[in-house]
Amino acid sequence: MADGFALTEATYYILLSLVKPRHGYGIMQLTEELSGGRVHLAAGTLYGALNALCAKGWILLLPSEDDSRRKEYVLTEKGRQVLKSEVARLRELADNGERILQEE
Repeated sequence: MADGFALTEATYYILLSLVKPRHGYGIMQLTEELSGGRVHLAAGTLYGALNALCAKGWILLLPSEDDSRRKEYVLTEKGRQVLKSEVARLRELADNGERILQEE
């Protein structure tokens, strides 16, 4: 769990997509693919989220080559821990739901 609350689905997929370094367009593509098309990130939304995640220390903007306009981001160790906590929280939710529904 991140700072005592659940991640939004968009934030979850952004963090998940940054386990390996990616640029903005790659993040948008992978997020849409992983979510089965449910999560579509517009450029403005994505870059606002990336700035916020950088400020929290969950992701890092990688140094770029001088002639490249593409910015690449990657998950930090703190971000990895946030993501692992969220996966555990989601697993608990799913396990509880399955258990209760099977008791009916």
